[in-house]
Amino acid sequence: MRGPRRRGASTPPPPPAVVVPVRRIRSAFAVVLVLIGLTVAQLVQVQVVDGAEHAARGERQRLRTVELPAVRGRIYDREGAVLATSVDAAAVHADPAAFRPTTRPDGTRVPAAGDRREVARALAPLLDLDPVALADRLDRDGRFVYLARQVDLATAEAVMDLRLPGIGMHVEPRRAYPSGGTAAQVVGFTGIDGAGLQGLEASHDHVLRGRSGTLLVEHAPGGLAIASGERELVPAEPGADLVLTLDREIQHVAERVAADVSARYDALGATVVVLEVGTGDVLGMASAPTFDPNARRTGDAAAWRNRAVTDLFEPGSTQKALTVAVALESGAITPATAFDVPDRLTVGGHTFTDVSRHGVERWTVGDVLARSSNVGTILVAERIGEEALREGLLALGQARPTGLGFPGEVAGHLPAADAWWATTLPTVAIGYGTSTTLLGLATSYATLANDGVRVTPRLVRGTVGLDGRLEPAPPAAAERVLSDRTAGVVLELLGAAVDGPGATGGLAAVPGYRVGGKTGTARKPLVDAAGYSDQYVASFVGVAPLDDPRLVVAVMVDAPQGAYYGGAVAAPAFAEVMHASLLARRIVPDGSGRSLDELVRSAAAAPAPTAP
Repeated sequence: MRGPRRRGASTPPPPPAVVVPVRRIRSAFAVVLVLIGLTVAQLVQVQVVDGAEHAARGERQRLRTVELPAVRGRIYDREGAVLATSVDAAAVHADPAAFRPTTRPDGTRVPAAGDRREVARALAPLLDLDPVALADRLDRDGRFVYLARQVDLATAEAVMDLRLPGIGMHVEPRRAYPSGGTAAQVVGFTGIDGAGLQGLEASHDHVLRGRSGTLLVEHAPGGLAIASGERELVPAEPGADLVLTLDREIQHVAERVAADVSARYDALGATVVVLEVGTGDVLGMASAPTFDPNARRTGDAAAWRNRAVTDLFEPGSTQKALTVAVALESGAITPATAFDVPDRLTVGGHTFTDVSRHGVERWTVGDVLARSSNVGTILVAERIGEEALREGLLALGQARPTGLGFPGEVAGHLPAADAWWATTLPTVAIGYGTSTTLLGLATSYATLANDGVRVTPRLVRGTVGLDGRLEPAPPAAAERVLSDRTAGVVLELLGAAVDGPGATGGLAAVPGYRVGGKTGTARKPLVDAAGYSDQYVASFVGVAPLDDPRLVVAVMVDAPQGAYYGGAVAAPAFAEVMHASLLARRIVPDGSGRSLDELVRSAAAAPAPTAP
């Protein structure tokens, strides 16, 4: 209860009113609006303008895409033997971010998931790598680095059993060659990423490689995969298989004979080609020295070369059959034409000689070819003339690619029309001053064996897709370049060059079959100067059976030591390859009086033919 107010007491004054100037309110409000505007603008910038970029950055930080190589198509021989395939191997990889400390958006410091040096020391023995170099790889920028490729699965599993931070693996295909070095220079090989680098692996890479897939995996900041995280798989599509024209049995014999003759004569190398008449199918193509594509890093890279298509040589006397063919086709001579042949002839100031000394003798065209007379062949060429000889040799395929399409194939050489002078015609007629590959020479002889129709050689029969069906390759191109009459006459002349009187090709005879062919012996030109060296190329190319030509075999031996004549060095090698090839293709003998089975049994019991 309030008491009476005392007389004379004063009432306190009310508090003063607070007066805020309108200008200050407006200023504060403006500041707030500006701050809100800036905030909204920043949000728009981050979420709208730069939203995609920030989202992508976030994805890059937590998502990693691993390429999954496609299973490469197999390569088969014509009978289905596997020459190249792919097997499962493993790639061991790492996330270098796992070995770097990170800072979260809230400022929290996250230590590295592991020590890169300790991890490297643990991995090095399993991967056979230097631990210091391995630690350096773990110290790289980015989120992915390969540590080892194409290691066996057992090794990769041993790595994963260590449960090391930031270390992973995935299965990848590794190219394998079950037949070892068989057809290595033809098949070629791939690189560590599966791309073809050599041979048919390279030229048909687009067919074999298929289409790679991808695996998208979400990772935590420490580098470990999130089991329940985002994961997206795009499967790889396997490549198609390649079916070759090669016959593995014939290829094996060709490679063995090339190696044997090269070793026997301490040669720089030897090359063998086997062609099927009419189809152009290459049944065998071998060079010595060769290599094993499963272990190519331990060999000489020069052995990777397919010398049958990349190496040129002067054909020597094997050219004489082509010169005679051009002369017959032009009408300049007939099979009955005879010449008075001395053992030496001077043309354009240069004297050409026969190997054997003899007086002036009356020889037919067949005698000239059988005795491999240089002088007689020059007399034949003089009946043709420069222009007709050059055009005829070009038609037979000289100085142009065979059309095989093999990587590194060269075209050969024939002097241009305006470069011929006094000695060019006699020189070219006997196989000098011009060059060819062994496949090119074999293709020219296959034209003679095919009634004058030139067929482009081929190595691929077709492809096999996912449906398992063979898609045949287009048939080989064919072109008539000689009449069948001319081709038939030359074949008979080649038969006499093997079994006729004075023939130089006697060691090319094959039991049970009539053979026609021609020896070749040519001095090798100097590499860095004009003229010729003291080394030779010995060759032989022939056809069998002569009554119904089915196969052509060509042999070239580079710089044999000791004996160097084609009849002594290359002819026996030809006989061995031709005999084995005829039996492998089940070609019936002509004029032998024995069955094929009898010949197979006798061949198995008889020793291989050898040079004296």
